[in-house]
Amino acid sequence: MVRILFAIMLLLSCKASHRSTALATPPIVSRQVWEAADAMPFKTHTPVRLTVHHEGTQLNYTDNAARKIKAIQRWGMGPDRNWADIPYHYLIAPDGTIYEGRNVNNVGETNTEYDPTGHLLICCLGNYEVQEVRPEMLQSLIRLLAWCSKQYNIPLETLSTHRDNSSQTSCPGKNLYTYFANGYVLREAKKLE
Repeated sequence: MVRILFAIMLLLSCKASHRSTALATPPIVSRQVWEAADAMPFKTHTPVRLTVHHEGTQLNYTDNAARKIKAIQRWGMGPDRNWADIPYHYLIAPDGTIYEGRNVNNVGETNTEYDPTGHLLICCLGNYEVQEVRPEMLQSLIRLLAWCSKQYNIPLETLSTHRDNSSQTSCPGKNLYTYFANGYVLREAKKLE
């Protein structure tokens, strides 16, 4: 009986060890590196949903993503929007690099009618209505979603896109949305659980 219990405990320990390795924190470029401005105080929340956006303007594989992110922050915090910070919690460049956005515990922003309270917003940089999704970006998105699910205790089943929450947009673009519509993103993220 003791041997059986020991074998079960060993098996569970190995499984837990494998799980934590699969869900190790992905490399994330800090706000300091992309020279983020200080955020203004804003409404806090506890994220309970995972929601994916695209940024909506062309960004190529070789373009400077950090410079683009800084420009998004300037625009969002500028007089046209007057937001507290960059609108998204995480951003992913076409080459798969993940960038830290606004504090996860602060409500994100959107240019449409849906209330992003409770949504952890992940943005894929580029316009996926016209651009094709690079494999590096897709893999980083899947890995980040799995990690966020574990890190913030958000079930992967809450996963949606901007267009699923708003009738005013096609975001994240047809070329990225297809991976959500056919279940690929959710299926692959669940494999990392």
